[in-house]
Amino acid sequence: MRFLVDECTGPTVARWLRQHQHDVFSVYEQGRGMDDEEIAQKAFAEERILITNDKGFGEKVYREGWPHKGVVLLRLENERSANKIKVIRRLLELYDNQLADRFVVVSETTVRFARQ
Repeated sequence: MRFLVDECTGPTVARWLRQHQHDVFSVYEQGRGMDDEEIAQKAFAEERILITNDKGFGEKVYREGWPHKGVVLLRLENERSANKIKVIRRLLELYDNQLADRFVVVSETTVRFARQ
């Protein structure tokens, strides 16, 4: 799968995804300082699913109508990289074929596909 990992989500998540054969652009590693609009445009243009902890993307997608090829919003109690990876691993094991073009909110205990 093709992902764009937001700066706030971190390089450890990006490296883990790469180790599992995913095509990943990491804002932290490859585009530090990109603003939200640039991130969203790049993810859309390159058909990447955005993984972010920034809940502002929900507002931008729903209120402002920003196009996307999929957004995974991590809403976690524990923001450590190991926990992010654990949650993403579970998400991919259970829902990998359902992420494209969807807005998904993920916590340690729930996965919610938002209405579009």
